[in-house]
Amino acid sequence: MRKILAMIAALMLAGPALAHGPAVMGDDGLHKTDWMRDTFKDLREDLAEANTEGKRLMIIVEQRGCIYCNKMHEEVFPLPEIHDMIHENFFVVQLNMFGDVEVTDFDGEVLSEKELARKWGLLFTPTMMFFPESVPETVSGAQAAVATIPGAFGKYTTGHLMEWVVQKGYEGDESFQKYHARRLTERGLN
Repeated sequence: MRKILAMIAALMLAGPALAHGPAVMGDDGLHKTDWMRDTFKDLREDLAEANTEGKRLMIIVEQRGCIYCNKMHEEVFPLPEIHDMIHENFFVVQLNMFGDVEVTDFDGEVLSEKELARKWGLLFTPTMMFFPESVPETVSGAQAAVATIPGAFGKYTTGHLMEWVVQKGYEGDESFQKYHARRLTERGLN
């Protein structure tokens, strides 16, 4: 009984990173979470479904063996405030930077995931892209994104970017960098 209580105490002290459990690795070598959606990868349909749910469309592009993807899935995404922000506000579609699954871009062009990544000019993983509620049929995802964040960032940068997108900060005069600096100051971190 003591060993069981000690194990429970150790898990409780392990911190918020275990609050929602680690992501599992899929057969494709990419992390899988409870907030990712398995869709037909028609981005126009995904956007419509996100809107129906009152959420924002977020695309996360990752690749097998990505140490920065691993960092995000182990250290940032499981944090309760980040996990809850994603789960409550975003409809997340994962793409494999070097994958062969067909994706229909907002402009109607059908490409493999790797061709789409090339078309959009993506170079780093993970890359998170956030979209407005409406995208014209003549525009690609790279043109439509209201925010794109390539690479791994900590909880404050990630969380503040998600807040800024949800609040439609991109429509106002306060750039994300100024919003982020203000939020850090409000938290007493700047």
